[in-house]
Amino acid sequence: MPISFVPVILGVALWTVLSACTGYHALPLSSDAAEETPNMTRIRIAAQEFHHPILKPLDFDDRDGLSPDEAAVLAVLANPGLRAVRDQRAIAAGQVLQAGILPNPRLTYFMSIPTGAVPVGTVTEFGGTVLWDLQTLINRGARVDAAEARAEAVDLDIAWQEWQVAQAAKLAAYRLLTLRYQAQLATELSDFLTDNVTQMRQALQRGILTGLELSAAETAHNNARTNMLEIEKQVRQQQLVLNRLLGLPPDSAIPLERTVVLPARLVPPTLEWLLDGLEDRRLDLVALRQGYASQEATVRAAILSQFSNITIGFYDVRDLGNFYRPGPQISTDLPIFNRNQGNIAIERATRQKLFDEYTNRVFQTRNDIAKLLVTIQWLNDQVATTQAGKPILQKLVVTLREALRQGQATVVLYYNALINLTANQIQNLTYQQQLIDTLITLELETGYYRIQAIQPTPARRPREEHQIP
Repeated sequence: MPISFVPVILGVALWTVLSACTGYHALPLSSDAAEETPNMTRIRIAAQEFHHPILKPLDFDDRDGLSPDEAAVLAVLANPGLRAVRDQRAIAAGQVLQAGILPNPRLTYFMSIPTGAVPVGTVTEFGGTVLWDLQTLINRGARVDAAEARAEAVDLDIAWQEWQVAQAAKLAAYRLLTLRYQAQLATELSDFLTDNVTQMRQALQRGILTGLELSAAETAHNNARTNMLEIEKQVRQQQLVLNRLLGLPPDSAIPLERTVVLPARLVPPTLEWLLDGLEDRRLDLVALRQGYASQEATVRAAILSQFSNITIGFYDVRDLGNFYRPGPQISTDLPIFNRNQGNIAIERATRQKLFDEYTNRVFQTRNDIAKLLVTIQWLNDQVATTQAGKPILQKLVVTLREALRQGQATVVLYYNALINLTANQIQNLTYQQQLIDTLITLELETGYYRIQAIQPTPARRPREEHQIP
């Protein structure tokens, strides 16, 4: 008696399903990971083995204070936000895997048990079919190409976000250093005026000074202290910004390297030089190109999917008369209404959107770079102006101090000159910090690791000796 292949296939299919099932493992949420601090020993090792399209490996040593470049690398290695971004790699890899998987054959089985007045020799009818859809074979190559290009775009996009975080951490370190220098200036002025007010009150009691002079000293002292407290608040806020970028708890404070210099003038390369090869250096632009290539493959897959679904297979039936009727089976859709024209239109529109987005990003980047060069020139002039004004203000302070001792000037004029000198130094540090801001932004916009455009001067100025009149 012929043997049907359907029960055999059913047994094989059941065994395959049971053996191929993936187990479930729970991953409960926990806030413990948010409280972890970076292991500096591991960071030092990882920094020397660093692999990134732009950032370079370096000898990481935070024991002498964290430099801005070390802050950039530490942020890339320890920033919690980047961990979530890197998880996209696993998702993209899964999409590549899924795109290459062929569909499972489809198995159907039926059984018909005769009831009632059944003629002699009637048997139970059963049968089944095994079918396989050929449509996925037609567009499989295009789907795999799209997934692989999308995975490459994800890698580049992650590297671009790492680059942005690195530059933000470097910038935050420079800003914190600058604010500390400014706080030192403001504190020195406030301390001097505090001591001065104490001595003037004693002089008032002895009848040497007038109440008007004491009032002027107290007003200057209050203004200086208010300014000092404001800068100290900015220092604490900037420390929190840096800690967040470095993946540190809010109450942490890694010492910063104190030998860092701020630029007095920048002489960047020309616009033409910076734009040369821009589209191959900017990781986001390269990622957009890979995304466009992925969409091209997706359009191709959509066009291939307009062909009718073709399903082939075999069937085997035992009828009521105990006859076995095996044979091939083929089915196809009639492309009368649905020829995948809707999906084709969507994918083509998406491709056009990516094309226009890339064009706009290139256009905007070129204009941003040109604007940054103009800003650098303006800041160069501002730094030069404030530095030229410093010796004039210093001379005025000395002159008014001597005139005050001889009774030829008022204390109000002297305090105004002293405050203006400190304000000049703080403003000069602000302009120098803005030069660093602009330079780091220019590196980010052009995709260069470091633009050698700095003509440095010591960030910490010589200590000014304020004499009590």
